[in-house]
Amino acid sequence: MRGGLGLEKNVSRAVKLWTEAANLGSANAYYHLGLCYMNGDGIAQDIAKGVSSYEKAAMLGHSMSRHNLGCYECGGSYDRAVRHLLISAKMGHAVSLEVIKVLVTRGYAAKSQYEEALNGYQDAMEEMKSPDRKEADPLP
Repeated sequence: MRGGLGLEKNVSRAVKLWTEAANLGSANAYYHLGLCYMNGDGIAQDIAKGVSSYEKAAMLGHSMSRHNLGCYECGGSYDRAVRHLLISAKMGHAVSLEVIKVLVTRGYAAKSQYEEALNGYQDAMEEMKSPDRKEADPLP
């Protein structure tokens, strides 16, 4: 969609390909469709389709879609927002953790929810550490 690698930007083709990939179960394709629908990028803006696409991606384990759902729900349903952001933070999404912290300071989330998110985030970061991963990392 971005027109990288010397290719011309073709959003309508990207949307078509993402739709095909999403129908095959690609979480990343659902995420990109969600972005397009939410922003009206290359297609008519359709918030309901954007949210639906994010939900499908989130159910497939896509942390950024889960984060985006949380941010969307900050428009009024803070309880739902915190639940989405909590899941995303526990998947290792640092920005979700920061958004929960802001919601705590504004009185929309409990300190205990932030602590749960922080513990989950730290656990996710710890799980990503391993001798094998460190050995495979080409950087010193």
